[in-house]
Amino acid sequence: MSTSKFKTICVFCGSNLGKQKSYQDAAIDLGKELVMKNINLVYGGGNIGLMGLISQTVFNGGRQVLGIIPKALMDKEITGVTIGEVKPVENMHQRKAEMARNLHVIFMIYSLTLFGLLNSNGYYNSLLSFIDQAVEEGVINPSARHIIVCASNAKQLIEKLEDYHPCPEQVSSKLNWNYEQQEHSQKNKISK
Repeated sequence: MSTSKFKTICVFCGSNLGKQKSYQDAAIDLGKELVMKNINLVYGGGNIGLMGLISQTVFNGGRQVLGIIPKALMDKEITGVTIGEVKPVENMHQRKAEMARNLHVIFMIYSLTLFGLLNSNGYYNSLLSFIDQAVEEGVINPSARHIIVCASNAKQLIEKLEDYHPCPEQVSSKLNWNYEQQEHSQKNKISK
């Protein structure tokens, strides 16, 4: 087993399995890759669909799994036994905020400047074409396009994420924003 610079990765994926078995295989492969790299998982909390496959794979591999799920979705997305630790929240906004709070600091820095897509069977090709068109049309800054890392398999995706080096000015501005958000959150907790 090798160790990654990431301690925890947040994965967003579907509560359905998809029509092609390759999507299920990709979810399982990503789970196995996280286990091989000693990476813990934060995810949407359900035990069905693609998110159920990846979370079960990571959990069975001995890594920590934290599912964060809005209470309104618990009956729909959790059937039977939960996988790892499940933290209920009130809504989708709290879900995203709680996911961000549970990422390791190093990943938090990168997550604000980096986005990885597991492009199994070209699933995200249309999205990537749309983004490239937006860059061509001057709607999106060309430097922003580079924060999207894409690979067709889990091993390559993790390697590309680990090899990514953001521009220093992008990281510092994002770190300042992150620090200000944390400070604001702490002040709100104290005033309540």
